[in-house]
Amino acid sequence: MAEGPWFYCLKHHAVETRDGCAERHRLGPFATRAEAEHALEKVAERNERADAEDRAWERGERSD
Repeated sequence: MAEGPWFYCLKHHAVETRDGCAERHRLGPFATRAEAEHALEKVAERNERADAEDRAWERGERSD
């Protein structure tokens, strides 16, 4: 079994090792294969959180 680090390839929509596609086509590195498999979910969660923070900022709800 291959060892990490693991990457999620945006071009092939697959998890790969360091010998996969060029860096510009992937997310990572991740410590485990499972983390890499859920990379897009993590990106979506972070984007959602950042968008919510932006909306709060625009409404003047700053947490300085």
